[in-house]
Amino acid sequence: MWRLVTAGDSGGNPYLISLNNNVGRQYWEFDPKAGTPEERARAEEFRKRFTENRHARHHSADELLRLQAADKIKAAGVRVSKDAGILEAQGPVAASQVEHQILCGSKYYAALQQHDGHWAGDYGGPQFLLPGLVIALYTAGALDRIFGPEAKAEVLRYHMNHQNEDGGFGLHIEGHSTMFGTSLGYCVMRIMGADRDDKIVAAARKWIHDRGGIQHNTSWAKFWLAVLGVYSWDGVNPLTPEMWLLPYASWTGIGLLHPGRMWCHCRMVYLPMSYVYGVRGTCKETDLVRQLREELYPVAYDGIDWNGARNLCAKEDLYYPHPLIQDVLWWFLYKCEYLLMGSSLRKKALKETLKLIHYEDDSTRYVDIGPVNKALNLLACWFEDPDSVAFKRHLARVPDYLWVAEDGMKMQGYNGSQLWDTAFSVQALVATGLGQEIGGCLKLANQYLEQTQVREDPAPPLEEFYRHISKGAWAFSTKDHGWPIADCASEALKAVFALGTLPEKLVGPPIPDDRLFDCVNVILSYQNPSGGWATYENTRSYSFVELFNPAETFSNIMIDYDYVELSSSSMTALCEFRKKYPNHRAKEIDTALARGKKFIQSIQRNDGSWYGSWGVCFTYGTWFGCEALSELGESYSTSDSARKACTFLLEKQRKDGGWGESYKSCQDRVYSQLEGLSHVVNTAWAMMSLMAVGYHKVDPLPLHAGARFLMSMQEENGDWPQQHISGVFNKNCMISYSQY
Repeated sequence: MWRLVTAGDSGGNPYLISLNNNVGRQYWEFDPKAGTPEERARAEEFRKRFTENRHARHHSADELLRLQAADKIKAAGVRVSKDAGILEAQGPVAASQVEHQILCGSKYYAALQQHDGHWAGDYGGPQFLLPGLVIALYTAGALDRIFGPEAKAEVLRYHMNHQNEDGGFGLHIEGHSTMFGTSLGYCVMRIMGADRDDKIVAAARKWIHDRGGIQHNTSWAKFWLAVLGVYSWDGVNPLTPEMWLLPYASWTGIGLLHPGRMWCHCRMVYLPMSYVYGVRGTCKETDLVRQLREELYPVAYDGIDWNGARNLCAKEDLYYPHPLIQDVLWWFLYKCEYLLMGSSLRKKALKETLKLIHYEDDSTRYVDIGPVNKALNLLACWFEDPDSVAFKRHLARVPDYLWVAEDGMKMQGYNGSQLWDTAFSVQALVATGLGQEIGGCLKLANQYLEQTQVREDPAPPLEEFYRHISKGAWAFSTKDHGWPIADCASEALKAVFALGTLPEKLVGPPIPDDRLFDCVNVILSYQNPSGGWATYENTRSYSFVELFNPAETFSNIMIDYDYVELSSSSMTALCEFRKKYPNHRAKEIDTALARGKKFIQSIQRNDGSWYGSWGVCFTYGTWFGCEALSELGESYSTSDSARKACTFLLEKQRKDGGWGESYKSCQDRVYSQLEGLSHVVNTAWAMMSLMAVGYHKVDPLPLHAGARFLMSMQEENGDWPQQHISGVFNKNCMISYSQY
């Protein structure tokens, strides 16, 4: 039986290094002796139920995690009692019923907390992540060291559950079929032991052949297929490592295109990609590789025009078409590549990229910033030296990215969302006023916040490695991950302040003032000249560089843009800080907030909404916009911006009292309603938006209707159902936030 291990050291693995004894680390391991017969039967029932409903409900409910917490849930003694006709009722909801259901939800949620203080959950959704890892491990001959028979079975289960009815696989679990998802998914199934004649494999192959073969693909897919040896490097647009040798200074002009100015996720993907491309790193030819060359194309492999295939892309994948200037650049670099291979310049470039790769690995304890560069850095270290300590340290951290639920095994979009979920959990639980009932839970969460704060900057010199300051901030997941983000630092700081409203005896000692001052220093440093805040760093170049975005399936990846969510989190945290420490850097904070307010108001759309870039979508963005306005003293009665936001939300409220926005809003950038029931998460965001700017004082009935919907959806055990996917990145790829 599978079980989640938290704060574990993988049996004392000597290659696993940590700054805080692995606090926050989470991974799944298979224990053949674990579980009672009843528990195993329940796990199988959860799997069966998911498979039966897989085309209607794509998101796991994290039933295996909840099954592991069953004893704690039982001990909480939760049983929601509610009127079956609550949804049909009219007028205000009864305060006593609201309090009862809040208590039930809080006790249930507290039972899901891990022993080190964080909340764990499924942070999957994208379907292009696991294939890169599988191909990297297969190439390195290390697949079986990570994926035993039980894990391989779960990977195949996942693919069977998330194959679309047309035989293909999407970019994410709710998306239409793409060549990116289908070609890589096909390779994973075959590597994991599925036969070419298996039903799901044959259906995927037909989907691929019907569209001309895997040469009609995205650049990222072509890269991974070339690594596997089932696609020629001659069919890949150049990923020249020499770009890392360009001058960085902006006055040179070309320096504005230096990869050190890219958004860090983009930078950290193309860094190891350029190394692997520069050495033409390729898997040794195996029987399976030869079979895949035959299976993945409707034409003979040896007869493919690879140069002509470089810019082929299936229409299902083409979200960001290449502009002409990009195709001209790739043609020029393609011609230059024959001169660069083996040259002294190439050797110098490869040395530079390896230096930066090793710095990233060391700075993150081999977790790395995200799943794509995790697999790529692992591969680069193996190509450099298959017996290196670096490669062995990479293997020790691979389980951190894998998650198991009733739908199978997947790769997460990070090594988890531990800090992010814990910061919001604390704020939510403190807001209930139930501190006495759940004090133990909050005390553990306080310890987690204290133990995961990033206490030092990466190794100097930061400028040489294109890093921002970090000391005092928080990362999205764990301290070992080590990449702070503006909103994570801000929401964690707000959680610290929320805990500070409760007795120390109940929640434990506060984090010292000087460490909070360090956090504010980082938050202030993140603000851009625009007045807004980006994610991990300041914006380092201009939007024109998006012309050179080579990823056909993602938008706005080249630089770190300002976002309403990051700006709002930073501003609201600074407002809370100013209340507690009115004399600390007061003038700087006042100036930052004034500039931030102008930015927030400047990006509000004409319909009153804000576009959300990290959650679905206009509802999510508008929540953050309203929270920022509220903290700055704006309300429905005093602010045109607040009134416009409320009008937008009220127009979207549905007949059942809730709100329900589809992920299609993100990709199409136009509000799109979900079909069927409203969405509990969207409804909560909309209600918090309206209450933040005081709309409940004007007309409380829409909020009562929203509350009634949420109450009607709560399950008997205190949980709420997982519905449609709630998160997004780069406008076109959805991701799960199971704790929302």
